[in-house]
Amino acid sequence: MAVQYTQVQQWFEQYKQTVAKSLRDTSKPWNKVLSIVEERTGVDRVNVFFGSAALCAVYLMFGGLAQLLCNIIGVMYPAYISIHAIESSTKQDDTKWLTYWVTFGIFTVIEFYSGILTHIIPFYWLLKCVFLIWCMLPTEQNGSTIIYHKLVRPYFLKHHQSVDKLIDDGMKKATNVLKHD
Repeated sequence: MAVQYTQVQQWFEQYKQTVAKSLRDTSKPWNKVLSIVEERTGVDRVNVFFGSAALCAVYLMFGGLAQLLCNIIGVMYPAYISIHAIESSTKQDDTKWLTYWVTFGIFTVIEFYSGILTHIIPFYWLLKCVFLIWCMLPTEQNGSTIIYHKLVRPYFLKHHQSVDKLIDDGMKKATNVLKHD
């Protein structure tokens, strides 16, 4: 048991160092805000981050506007970073964020048709927020990459020709209807 505790403690310390490095990265949008908060409060930005994350988690469990907060977290940062990706000269970041948006879109459609889940699953908005954060993590194998390569891509490759044919047929029929009016 002591070995497992030590491993967890080591993992957490390594994670905390990674977070601290990211929070001090001057190229990131949150650096200025955290510098001001750190300066005014005297509290280290890592503790501010973890405290804010804990408050958000509690609010996502019990807050009246938990859905709004979850959607802000799941859309605002990815949208901002997506704009940066569009404006950059590399393709890699474009692919990363397109993969996120595909995953987000599929999840949103599934969620719409299973709206009852939001009432049945305890702490649904917290779980959704954790899922979206997993999908946008700044790692090579984040949630959206895993979901895309394990689920979306194989399904797409198997069915895209028949879907393309349906779309083409529908477009031809729509064009014919418009020509006759």
